[in-house]
Amino acid sequence: MKKFKRAFIIVLDSYGIGQEPDAADFGDGICNTLKSIAASREYDTPNMRNMGLFNIDGVDCGEAVDAPTASFARLREMSKGKDTTIGHWEIAGIVSERPLPTYPDGFPAEVIEKIENAFGRKVLCNKPYSGTKVIHDYGQEHEKTGALIVYTSADSVFQIAAHEDHVPVEKLYEYCRIARDILQGEHGVGRVIARPFLGSYPDYERTPRRHDFSLDPTGDTMMDALQRKGLATIGVGKISDIFAGRSISRSLGVNKDNVDGMEKTLRIMDEDFTGLCFVNLVDFDMQYGHRRDIDGYARAATVFDRQLGEFLKKMREDDVLMITADHGCDPGAPGTDHTREYIPLLVYGQHIKAGVNLGTYPTFAMIGATISEMFDADLRTKGESFLARITKQP
Repeated sequence: MKKFKRAFIIVLDSYGIGQEPDAADFGDGICNTLKSIAASREYDTPNMRNMGLFNIDGVDCGEAVDAPTASFARLREMSKGKDTTIGHWEIAGIVSERPLPTYPDGFPAEVIEKIENAFGRKVLCNKPYSGTKVIHDYGQEHEKTGALIVYTSADSVFQIAAHEDHVPVEKLYEYCRIARDILQGEHGVGRVIARPFLGSYPDYERTPRRHDFSLDPTGDTMMDALQRKGLATIGVGKISDIFAGRSISRSLGVNKDNVDGMEKTLRIMDEDFTGLCFVNLVDFDMQYGHRRDIDGYARAATVFDRQLGEFLKKMREDDVLMITADHGCDPGAPGTDHTREYIPLLVYGQHIKAGVNLGTYPTFAMIGATISEMFDADLRTKGESFLARITKQP
């Protein structure tokens, strides 16, 4: 089997390709993120098309090509969830049998009491809310009283918003760490999120100093496996946050936007390392999917594809690239929640066969299993490696 030196996984956050058979169990009807955005005049992704994006099983939009340059697959989520944490954990090898807790009616009184006692401050809101609307509706009261704005969403999150002039960012992070310690076990939400903002009513604006405090991963991951071999595990964007920093040898931090994330990744390509570079591009989800902005999502996909062209030109002989997603967030679907969808997988490199249709796999964890085998690292996972099917023979 060929030895690979560097692997790059780029997660297009929420870039789903059609509803899974159990979508209704997660509150979803017909949903297809790719189909919604591909119908926009703003959508143009020739590099992903040539790699085989529209050749993937079940994809009934766009233009399939006769000779895809990559191997490709459709992956189904085995975990009980449709959020960022669960999706990334499954990519890395963890299948979550139980969904992370969500709070459509807000957090229980006993949880809020513990939080307030630990903070020494009262909290406001305590219900699912839009992040921009919540600071508009509660920002003035927060400034007057010093109470912190606590809210959630359809995801498993506990979010704390505070004005930077009243609560310094490092103090907000301290509150989040306290909340993270409290929110374990039954109330172990996937992420506690700091949401600092600035400005004056009614023109409050969230700042880029958001920070996520995730649960520690509940099982073995491909990064754990690579770290046991002494290999590099580099995170770009939210990756370190999603995995609570575990087995991430180096993090380049949260991206300003997708373009910044890809620019960081392109710079990493100039470095000499052996191991994995794991990238999350969250704008697709955060800026466009949840806001149901079809054209904005399509434009972001177009911009990514142009940067992908730069990436492909810089790839070395012993590099491999995987492009995938973590769930759906169909901007053409009702509501603002994530959508339970299959995800795409495109695998490209000089030692990777072109045009291999891997079909549909039962779990995202196939990715973690394949990466681990690529580096001869032992990973305990329900996923199975497809490396032998896609590697060119010497």
